[in-house]
Amino acid sequence: MFRRATCLWRITAAWIFACAVAMFAETAVGDEQKIRHEMPRLGDAEMPARAAAVDALRLTNDPRASTIFQAYLDGNLYLWKEQLFLLGEPKGDAAPGGMVSLLDPLTAQVKRSAVPTAEVRKIKPSRRERKTIVTAILYLALYSTDLAERGAAAKKCGNSRNVIFVDPLSLLAKSDENLDIRDDAQESLWLIQLGDSRPDASQEHRLAAARGLGELCSARALPLLHQLTKELDSARIAGRAYEEAELDTYQQAVEKIESYQRFVHGGEYLFSGVSLGSVLILMALGLSITFGLMGVINMAHGELMMIGAYATYEVQQVFTNYLPEAAFNYYFIAALPVAFLAAAFAGFLIEYLVIRHLYGRPLDTLLATWGVSLILIQIVRVHYGNNIAVSNPTWLRGGVEIVQDVVLPYNRCFIIALCAACVMAIHALMKYTKFGLLVRATTQNRDTADSLGVNTRRFDGYTLALGGGIAGIAGYALTLIGGVTPDMGQNYIVDSFLVVVTGGVGEIFGAVWAGLGMGVINKMLEPVTGAVWGKVLILLFVVVFIQWRPAGLFPPKGRMADV
Repeated sequence: MFRRATCLWRITAAWIFACAVAMFAETAVGDEQKIRHEMPRLGDAEMPARAAAVDALRLTNDPRASTIFQAYLDGNLYLWKEQLFLLGEPKGDAAPGGMVSLLDPLTAQVKRSAVPTAEVRKIKPSRRERKTIVTAILYLALYSTDLAERGAAAKKCGNSRNVIFVDPLSLLAKSDENLDIRDDAQESLWLIQLGDSRPDASQEHRLAAARGLGELCSARALPLLHQLTKELDSARIAGRAYEEAELDTYQQAVEKIESYQRFVHGGEYLFSGVSLGSVLILMALGLSITFGLMGVINMAHGELMMIGAYATYEVQQVFTNYLPEAAFNYYFIAALPVAFLAAAFAGFLIEYLVIRHLYGRPLDTLLATWGVSLILIQIVRVHYGNNIAVSNPTWLRGGVEIVQDVVLPYNRCFIIALCAACVMAIHALMKYTKFGLLVRATTQNRDTADSLGVNTRRFDGYTLALGGGIAGIAGYALTLIGGVTPDMGQNYIVDSFLVVVTGGVGEIFGAVWAGLGMGVINKMLEPVTGAVWGKVLILLFVVVFIQWRPAGLFPPKGRMADV
């Protein structure tokens, strides 16, 4: 009995599927016949006939008709014996007296292999008709089987305010398989209904659209709602007739949308501040280590970041010029160790050639490293010019939308994750390795460490190389969100010193909290005060904070408190 029921179910399902396929095939054939019937009318000499053909092709709801429209716009359609074709060989306008092949506009298959050029006539829409055809292409994209194309069309239709999109958008909003497309279609549908200015337009639909857009917190509706509110408010002030309920509905929708947009902008500023703070942390980590160990103010630290950025560029050039195109996406992974090692080597050389001979002379060290920074800037400027381009790999382009209108870019997420990994690695290196033990011993009491056999001079070089390598990683990360220029380090060196001083000299987690705080505060102040005054206010805040806590957020403890 069970086998018989199962067999019957399979037969029924197969019959339903076969009927559906047959119906679809019949519909597709019918649409193709209608398309082929209407195509020649695009070459009619009368504009009303051409307009009727455009409408008829659009109403087939067959995305294949959009290929005809696109060829029509591009001037690639030719009329031969009252039929439309694409031109084959030779491509473009054939020479007079020559022969051309004609292709089917729907299938691109050759229909006529040799036709005299004199017998074919190119057809193109007039300037007035082009807008109608572009609208028809957008209309047909709503019926596309491609998810991305259909979604883009559903969102774009709302900006057109054209009522011809109401029916297909209503269909998408109710029955599309993709939830995002359904939401975009509903938003566009409400936008069209809200902006419908026809005399017979339904006020009830308009108010319902305003309420729906308000509940949806649609940023795209805000300009139109502001315009409608302003018109009704002007009528109220002038004493003209207006609907108070309509004005209240628009004002409530505007208030909801603006409230949500403030939340969105706050989230964007917070996230941008955290990513900027991550770069500052990477810069300050190296400074914190070197300044805490050696007491040296390295003004060339920003140029070590610049070296890391240019090392990333060089790796990109190697992958672009010498490796297959498919390998390009992996260049950014290979650039990480290269940027670290290049900047670390430069830091080691600076310590070996300059700083080592100036210990105990802090002012001379400051001036010397500042001179080194100027030399490095000029060398890079002479070799590379003033600006270069570093392209993000495809896996770091775009972003993820966690809630409506709040998009977290992949490149900034990568920077934050890289910063977190570097902080944990430095913490583990300093706390759980012999190298870290000797560095901490030298920091707490250099003379005692030297008397116990620690080669403090060598560790000075290693430490500056480590700090320079971290700065190189900062430059590597900065290529994702900023320009690569010879003086890019100058824009971050002052902020990095402020992070070190605020967080506490030699304190890794102090640099973390101070870097995050300064990055977030900077991004929060920029929209209100501007970039320049934002920097000024941050500097004043740091000055006041240091007056209150001279040792920073995390002051040294134990023996280090006396150093």
